[in-house]
Amino acid sequence: MKIFNYPSPEAEKRVQDTIDRGLGFSREDQDNVQAFLDDVKKRGDEALIEYTNKFDSPAVTLDTFKVTEQEFEDALEQMTPQFLKALDRAVEQLTAFHSRQRENSWMDTPRNGVMVGQMVRPVAAAGIYAPGAKGGKTPLVSSVLMGGIPAKVAGVKSISLMTPPMADGKINPHLLAAARAVGIDSVFKAGSAWAIGALAYGTSQVPKVDVIVGPGNIYVALAKKIVSGTVGIDMIAGPSEILIIADETADPECIAADLLSQAEHDLLASAVLVTDSQALAQKVSAAIEPQLNALPRKDIAGQAINAFGAILVVPDIDTAIDLSNRLAPEHLEIMVESPFDYLDRIQNAGAVFLGPYTPEPMGDYIAGPNHVLPTAGTARFSSALSVSHFTKKTSLIHYSKAAFEKEADDVITLAQTEALDAHANSVSIRRK
Repeated sequence: MKIFNYPSPEAEKRVQDTIDRGLGFSREDQDNVQAFLDDVKKRGDEALIEYTNKFDSPAVTLDTFKVTEQEFEDALEQMTPQFLKALDRAVEQLTAFHSRQRENSWMDTPRNGVMVGQMVRPVAAAGIYAPGAKGGKTPLVSSVLMGGIPAKVAGVKSISLMTPPMADGKINPHLLAAARAVGIDSVFKAGSAWAIGALAYGTSQVPKVDVIVGPGNIYVALAKKIVSGTVGIDMIAGPSEILIIADETADPECIAADLLSQAEHDLLASAVLVTDSQALAQKVSAAIEPQLNALPRKDIAGQAINAFGAILVVPDIDTAIDLSNRLAPEHLEIMVESPFDYLDRIQNAGAVFLGPYTPEPMGDYIAGPNHVLPTAGTARFSSALSVSHFTKKTSLIHYSKAAFEKEADDVITLAQTEALDAHANSVSIRRK
């Protein structure tokens, strides 16, 4: 892994390349996704089955498109005690964390005769998307948990899960076990852009939802972007990112492992170490190659490391923090002697992992916070998926006659200033 001294022109170019990599939607991608969405909107379940048969499984029919109760029961019987233990821990800890995010409705009387407030309500229906890695053989259980749990905590009554089937027309049993543990009863066998379209527009079998969340490939991301005017979405997720700030006390083998944990995601993944120790930089660089060669996904991780990986040696940790805030990484690990001393300086990050025993995968699965995080620098203005994504806030206002009379003139003045005479008349007519 290449080492750069920062600041320098060479280091700045690598930093800027990382910032600029983003999500690239070609015109062809947009046209293809729009065609899928339009077709699903027009033909509904017929289009869903056609695309599912073509791209995922010829075994799925209209009658087998929705997962049955028997399929849930069969899936649960296949689970090992070890998996169920891990699943229960994850569900318990994620639910506890997201429960702290619930907001209550409130009312206040700030002036005599005036009541204002805010009513917090869950959306009626939500859709969760879980990708079908390796043809559904690698179940992304965590996607079900991270999407379903905040929706359930928010109080959403109807939650639908869309996930592509395996070649035999079945859903990986681990995904069904996770869906049942979260409280999701409606699971449908469809993936990619057409699944997003079904959730956004509704079909005979798939309920139309108000919010769609969950990760996916470029077609899923683009479909969510297109339908975002019709439904709410969590975010447009870009490639995975990790930035590690470390000093001489950090373990180079652990840092190398953490960098590779994100590099293995995809070719555009970014893995960056920023350190004030030249010695540590050399040790981490040396540790990367043997760990990389042992990975099943070494080709993907290796290309990501070469294109968007870097070890940046900075003058001091303060410079490292400034650089981190500029990059606004999805995952930020602080592996220094006293990590909490620097926490108040962190302005932009999706999630912060503090100390040597807090690798990023702890947050991916069981720590509690959501792992659906802003990428591509959007942590400057956006946040992790949370309960608030599944709620809406309605303002409440009440005036007594006396309070209305007291403030009416000011409203009329402001309305007339904006040349909105009907607004002014709506107030003045009540004074006659």
